Amino acid sequence: MAENLRWLYIGRGLRSFSVAFLTVIFPLYLAVSGYSAARIGIMLALSGGVSVILVLAVGILGDRFGRRIMIMMLALFGLVGGLAMGLTSQFWFAVLASGLGGVGKGGGAGSGGSWGAVFPAEQPLVAASVTNDNRTRAFGTLSFVGVMAGAAGSMVAIVPRVLEGNGFTLVAGYHLLFLGSMGLSALMFLSAIPLREQRRAPVTAAPTTEAAPPISFRQLVGRLGVTNALNGLGFGFLGPLLTYWFYRRFGVGAAELGILYTVINLASAFPYLWSANLAARLGVVRTVTVTRGLGLLALLGMALAPTYWLAGGLYMLRMIFNSLGMPARQSFTMGVSDDRYRSRLSAYSQVPSGITSMVSPAVGGALMDTILDIPIFGATLFMSLNLVLYYWFFRDIRPPEERQERVVEQARSPSA
Repeated sequence: MAENLRWLYIGRGLRSFSVAFLTVIFPLYLAVSGYSAARIGIMLALSGGVSVILVLAVGILGDRFGRRIMIMMLALFGLVGGLAMGLTSQFWFAVLASGLGGVGKGGGAGSGGSWGAVFPAEQPLVAASVTNDNRTRAFGTLSFVGVMAGAAGSMVAIVPRVLEGNGFTLVAGYHLLFLGSMGLSALMFLSAIPLREQRRAPVTAAPTTEAAPPISFRQLVGRLGVTNALNGLGFGFLGPLLTYWFYRRFGVGAAELGILYTVINLASAFPYLWSANLAARLGVVRTVTVTRGLGLLALLGMALAPTYWLAGGLYMLRMIFNSLGMPARQSFTMGVSDDRYRSRLSAYSQVPSGITSMVSPAVGGALMDTILDIPIFGATLFMSLNLVLYYWFFRDIRPPEERQERVVEQARSPSA
């Protein structure tokens, strides 16, 4: 099972590389194909709906039929989506193609690609391929690979502009990258073939593990659903509107923003590798709470920043702190759940954030003409509520490695 990690890292790198340039070029491709901004927005929203359906399908079917098969099927869907995007820009075909291809489902700058339909299949495989003590480190490495590959993929998005005037039209350059995404999807399919899964007891059977999970499946889904819904509201304020906020607040354009986001991707990559060490000292729940709290302070400071580069530096700090906490949060969720239900848990807990993140951009956009800093304030408010509830819900729940550590400490301590 340990060999799985190598192939999972390769698959994450390929996917993050592909999604990074598709997310940049697809809206531009639609624009040169004659779509208005409003129509592009509707198309991407509908594409998000396709992604939510895929997330649920992968979560339910992954537990029943195997996560490896789901990853292979999603790779084939990505191949079909790339072909469709290259052949036609007709509205409904483009909606399905972008949904199947995972366009815009990378989680933003510095996220490491930890989102999308493959998430409910990938995360349980990572958790099952390592010991409890190495789980957080494995998630950190996975995200590190995703961030570095995503940074490289973002730079590929300039290819159509470079090719324009050298025997290629701009649209032909976009088509070339869509064909490239098909090739990457084929490689993703091949990278999933060597993955191995242990056979699990039927989902209706009683747990066979020596120690039952410290929280029931229903409780875990409910608590993660509430916290992720709040986080989705916050991300919806920040993610789609932040570049526009930078433009309105400081008058910067694509060149300055491109530099900033490239630097953020690179700067937030290495903290993923340090998350395991921090979690070993503080515990995973405290690690998530402290790092997210520091990130929110940096985010709130952006509203007071007098210059673009100072605001950009604070945003980079926010993403660095998030990078420190994200592997710990993913590891905790997998650690306290029953392996038989991990795909469904990942899916059910991800759907609320996917739904709420589609609501807040419309609210934030409508309020920006009155309160320019509403993306910052809205994101800080809902992400703070997320943080408080996350700590309240999970402060007394420990993953297996921390429970084992506590038993060892109690055995070593002198008896009363």
